[in-house]
Amino acid sequence: GFPMNRYGNYYPPFSLRISDELLAKLKYLAQENHRSTNKQLEFILASYVEQYEAAHGPIPVQQEP
Repeated sequence: GFPMNRYGNYYPPFSLRISDELLAKLKYLAQENHRSTNKQLEFILASYVEQYEAAHGPIPVQQEP
């Protein structure tokens, strides 16, 4: 399995290929918001999904056993 974080949860690693320029901008935003780059990206993605679901309804997700 994957290592647990300090909250007793784990997130499997996910690779993402983006341009150096976009990564630099994400790092800037993360620093401005006192977050790690990973947490900033997670925040951005969660915000997008929340907006989408507000407009289109919940996205069905199957839970793994």
